[in-house]
Formats: sequence, structure tokens, C-alpha cells
Amino acid sequence: MNDKTATKPGHQPAKRVNIVSVKMVRESSLLYPQRRIRMAKDAVGLFQKFLEETDREQFFLLCLSTKNEPVAIHTVSVGSLDASIVHPREVFKAAVLANAASVIVAHNHPSGDPTPSREDIEVTRRLQEAGELLGIPVLDHIVVGMEGSFCSLKEKGYM
Repeated sequence: MNDKTATKPGHQPAKRVNIVSVKMVRESSLLYPQRRIRMAKDAVGLFQKFLEETDREQFFLLCLSTKNEPVAIHTVSVGSLDASIVHPREVFKAAVLANAASVIVAHNHPSGDPTPSREDIEVTRRLQEAGELLGIPVLDHIVVGMEGSFCSLKEKGYM
């Protein structure tokens, strides 16, 4: 197509389409001696390294293999003092790239009180629905407080 054809009445100029590749980039790593996640307490040990000392709400994703072994941790969102924006698209983007068989999500409450809010429960429900569609189940949503306190939405019966 030349420039004259693109400007004739009834013809739109050509649209450039990008050719892309998608890659996951490892930023760092850490050793996890337990190897497998069997219960919420096991996952909390990993998440606390990221969530306990922060002054803002942060939302993390833990990607698991078919044997419930952690394969990747991803920071989904860094929010404000009491809120963090979480959308299923952003949560599952990293899970798909990591070939996760399942995931556990977690976020902190900088107030130190790990009691889940109404919004926490709603986000969990939306993530569960998205995970079912994608074939990547959400095994738990953990709210991390201060000094080792946490709340597992699964253990509390919200999932």
C-alpha cells in the first residue's frame, strides 16, 4: 500500500501492529527451606518477609507448582495506608507467566489488625471466580498483621 492509496476517500491509513514476546524476568530469589505449602502458616512465613515492615498496603501473589511448591512471588500492587487496588487481570498475569498450578494471595494491614474487611472478602470472591475460569485455583487469601499475626480467609470460612 502506498501513501496515495492510504489517503483516498473511503480508505483508512494502514494500522501498525506490534510484534511482541512475553517474558517473566527474575528480579531476585530467596531460599524456602520447607519446600511445600501445606497450610496458611507455611505461606505466611514467605509473605512476612515482604509485608510485615511496610507502612502501606501491599498485595502479593504466590505461584505454586502442582506439588504446592512455591515457584514465584509477585508484587501485584502497592497502595496507600489503607487500600490497595487489585484486579484479577493483574493478579493472574504473573500466574500464567509462571505456569502456576494454583496461587495464594496475601496483603497486609499496616494498622496491624489482620481482620479481613468487606472489600477483602469481595476481592477474594472475584479472584476465586477468575481463577476457576483460568484453571488456576486460589487456595487462600491471607491478611498479614503485625508481630506474626495473620488471618487466613480459607480457615475463617470465607472461601
